[in-house]
Amino acid sequence: MAESRLTLPSVLAYATAVWLASGLIIPSVPFTVSSLLQGAWVQLACFLVSAYLMVELNNNNALIRIYSRMVSSSFIVLSCAACFLFSSMGGAIVQLCAVAFYSVIFRTYQDKASTGWTYYAFLCIGLASAVFVPILYYVPFLWGLMAFQLASLSWRTFFASLLGLLTPYWFLLPVLIYSGKPDLCVTHFAHLVDFHTPVVEWAQLTVNHVLLFTFVVALGITGIVHYLRKKSADGIRIRQFYGCFIHTWLFTVLLIVLQPQHYDMLIRIMIINVSPLIAHFLSLTYTRVTNIAFFAISVAALLLTCFNLWMPSLSF
Repeated sequence: MAESRLTLPSVLAYATAVWLASGLIIPSVPFTVSSLLQGAWVQLACFLVSAYLMVELNNNNALIRIYSRMVSSSFIVLSCAACFLFSSMGGAIVQLCAVAFYSVIFRTYQDKASTGWTYYAFLCIGLASAVFVPILYYVPFLWGLMAFQLASLSWRTFFASLLGLLTPYWFLLPVLIYSGKPDLCVTHFAHLVDFHTPVVEWAQLTVNHVLLFTFVVALGITGIVHYLRKKSADGIRIRQFYGCFIHTWLFTVLLIVLQPQHYDMLIRIMIINVSPLIAHFLSLTYTRVTNIAFFAISVAALLLTCFNLWMPSLSF
């Protein structure tokens, strides 16, 4: 299944069924044109583009050393398991920008003069920050990845990254000033220092949130342990890319634990980073135990998706 050419089309058909079952695309039956216009079409478009970019991310960088669509398939299945987040337009945009960032930043590998690609990569982060400003917490961390994992950080790429981050605000700030609302910019960045008590915020999460987080954490640990044991079979370049996924996943877990009020956005970033890790595990292990694990993970994802589709949000 991991190497089949039918896997991705089958998963796309599954995703279509999940989106239809969520009731966001066709809000009412029988439907009318006005009800269809109220559907979550922007969110669906962002989801489809994100899935396509995950396909390209795997193709362009050969993340799996055999033919396999498990990277994009894992991303689609896990995103569908988080179906209670489908309605968030801001979350869909952040997810798309995060996938686009990886698609671009990996092109800078060992190229300290790649100012153009660096600019476009951090432009994605800047666009995401216009919707979800705490994503700027990642910026120093991403510079560290460029320095130690991608070997692409230099003064030129550093300033290119700053320009990319600032570009969206060069357009937004004049609009706010013209409309007489420049204080919205200050309010926007004030969220960077808006820290909450983790225990209180965790108590406000629902069972749906906790089950999804637990499942993604379990997959992340499985994928990381497997990759650290088997990474010698991959080239140095691929090891560095997986190092980016592992470190970003761990950093995101830490952010969710400390500031769970940002769960809805951060869990999407966790899913993006865990998808290549669990795909590597599912595609390149052939023992009896790991074959059983493949079916166990698939069934667990299906049951979690069904639970999140039809069960109301339960207080934790």
